[in-house]
Amino acid sequence: MDTTEPVQSSLHSSYVATAPGKHNVSEDEESEDQSPSASLLPNHSSVPLAVRYSPEDSYCLVYIIFFLMGIGSLLPWNFFITAKHYWLYKLSNNTHGSGNDEQWSDLSNYFESYLAIASTVPSVLCLILNYVLVNRLSSNVRILSSLFVILLVFVVTTVLVKVDTSDCRTEFFIVTLASVAVVSGASNLFSGSVFGISGHFPMRISQALISGQAMGGTLSAVASVVDLAAAKDVTDSALAYFLTADVFVLLCIITYLLLPKLAYSRHYMLAATNSGVMSKEAAAAAAGTGKTASIPPLQPILRKTWVLGLSVFYVFCISIMVFPAVSSGIQSINKDSGSPWTTTYFVPLTSFLLYNAADFCGRQATAWLQVPGPASRVLPALVLGRSVIVPLFMFCNYQPRDHLHAVLFDHDLYPVVFNCLLGLTNGYLGTLPMIYGPKVVPRELAEATGVVMSVFLTLGLAVGSAFSVLIVHCI
Repeated sequence: MDTTEPVQSSLHSSYVATAPGKHNVSEDEESEDQSPSASLLPNHSSVPLAVRYSPEDSYCLVYIIFFLMGIGSLLPWNFFITAKHYWLYKLSNNTHGSGNDEQWSDLSNYFESYLAIASTVPSVLCLILNYVLVNRLSSNVRILSSLFVILLVFVVTTVLVKVDTSDCRTEFFIVTLASVAVVSGASNLFSGSVFGISGHFPMRISQALISGQAMGGTLSAVASVVDLAAAKDVTDSALAYFLTADVFVLLCIITYLLLPKLAYSRHYMLAATNSGVMSKEAAAAAAGTGKTASIPPLQPILRKTWVLGLSVFYVFCISIMVFPAVSSGIQSINKDSGSPWTTTYFVPLTSFLLYNAADFCGRQATAWLQVPGPASRVLPALVLGRSVIVPLFMFCNYQPRDHLHAVLFDHDLYPVVFNCLLGLTNGYLGTLPMIYGPKVVPRELAEATGVVMSVFLTLGLAVGSAFSVLIVHCI
């Protein structure tokens, strides 16, 4: 990205809602007309004059729906990784017992690492497919089909909770990884499509979507802790836990079907439809052909967003290296005391709940504070600075330890601080480039750019998950 290129101040300003009864040109549209990136492709009038006047988001319903969509996009992944006690019970050697005493097995020791790999590989493939299908298949078809697939797999997962798998743990392990692969692929097709269409809305909507993703993790962590406290049997806890996910995915389907009925969303979705037609024409012009192209041009998108994309890639690569594969393996220094805090609740609270709550706070902060800007060199510098987080987690009390026997941070406060730091920086530094990306390209490429930014994010998760396996084996 040209770091000397001026960026419109609207990218850094607060979100100002249009006053009731007034019809002003929206802030994002104004900045787009003046943006230097508008000269990247042949000049087209973005949308008819009639749709350049934005209605009001009554009662913030559209904001809330996109927030719920954000929760739904990462909720399946978060429900899989936070059910740690359930997976340990199913994959360990004591499923005939009460489930209170953990007995480790090879499957349970490295389950989170294998889970990360099984989820990220199909995610990358589905996001690439999503980019190819942007102009070939409507966003409604992509979003609804992926939600129904997620719901189906979660119903199967819920049923398996009460199935005795003690004599076929390996088969259950394979089925679980296959379920994770399918759910992750569908979730990323869903999130990439939703983030793509959010690029046509003001930045507050993209921010709502990304904050909702963090809230999905927080809700799953809270549900896990509540289930552990309320249910005496681990399978009863898991049953209530996965039923909660089933209900929420169904809620996402219902709310998405309500979206086109709201005037505010209809306004921007009409703009998205018109821009989709123009993106085909722009792609054809960029390719020097007279034929309508069905795949958006990648080169002009990367020319404007490659630094932002690499920033997203590295933020999530570092995060997935240690969360949850390393962070959930850090045990309390006082675990031998036998108290509920040091045994049952230490990992769910310090690893999952604290990280997701901090991640939500970091993402939510971007609604009010948007610095550094998209062209600033400080942003990639801060992203690179997160590398120090990896050794901090490695030298906490992760168990079992086979190679790095030294525990430098031998107090329970350290993983608390490190998880908060990991979550805050992931939320803030991961959200900024995601919401900047669709705003530094012409309107007709906004949806495709949203998908491209999601590809960078998922590639970061894929590479980071591969390194997480290596880190776990090195500790």
